Amino acid sequence: MKNPSHHLATDIRPNQSIALLKALHILTRDGQLNQDSRRKLKQVYHLVNFIEPLFKAVIEENPHPVLVDHGAGKSYLGFILYDLLLKQLEVGEVIGIETRAELVEKSTNLAQELGFTRMRFEHLTVEASMHASSIPHQVDIVTALHACNTATDDAIQFGLKKKASYMVLVPCCQAEVAEVLRQHKNESFAKTPLSEIWRHPIHTREFGSQITNVLRCLQLESAGYRVTVTELVGWEHSMKNELIIAQYTGQVRSNATQRKQEILAQLNLLSLANRFSA
Repeated sequence: MKNPSHHLATDIRPNQSIALLKALHILTRDGQLNQDSRRKLKQVYHLVNFIEPLFKAVIEENPHPVLVDHGAGKSYLGFILYDLLLKQLEVGEVIGIETRAELVEKSTNLAQELGFTRMRFEHLTVEASMHASSIPHQVDIVTALHACNTATDDAIQFGLKKKASYMVLVPCCQAEVAEVLRQHKNESFAKTPLSEIWRHPIHTREFGSQITNVLRCLQLESAGYRVTVTELVGWEHSMKNELIIAQYTGQVRSNATQRKQEILAQLNLLSLANRFSA
């Protein structure tokens, strides 16, 4: 029989709460990790590696930083960030925003059980989250891990509204742009030979996902953010693997808005202009 402690030694971070990982069903009751859980934990740990220096940079400017996990879902990321960073540094607050009331209730109860006193969850729609009195007027870091389809755009709009210093985004399941490309496919054939890029359905899906993130980057750059795009983990671990890190500098990329508008026009995506507005 395999020794559970072997897995804990090789896969679990020092200072990580085992009770938390069991409550999140990442670890089984006897301390084992299955392959899916190991993959999920690896992704979250990699994301924590990216966020940790940003969080420490924020602390230098603000001794009481606020990190918002937008579209939190089951709050894997928020809980592990709190456990590994905020709890250890003894500063900051994590706010999870989620539209599903049952997940908010479960996360709230778990935070109380674990004594995560600077962690709370809000049952809010996207629009309500931008104006709710329970959310500070300005936040420091906005995260969104595998926020499906337009949920990543919602996190960006929230971050822009709250003047976030950093946004850390891992998009997922992007279908909106692909659907608009499909709707205008015949018109695009007559307009540009580039329409061959998304003529076949599988290419429509993949190109739609790619162009969605391109437009998001231009949106952020036009709002004064410096953007870095990289891989979260190796592609063998997840196909939903693109990581967008945006740091507010106040320096607007001069041609970002123009490039964005030209892409929307040339690809017949002008109906989505508001979605990608800064």
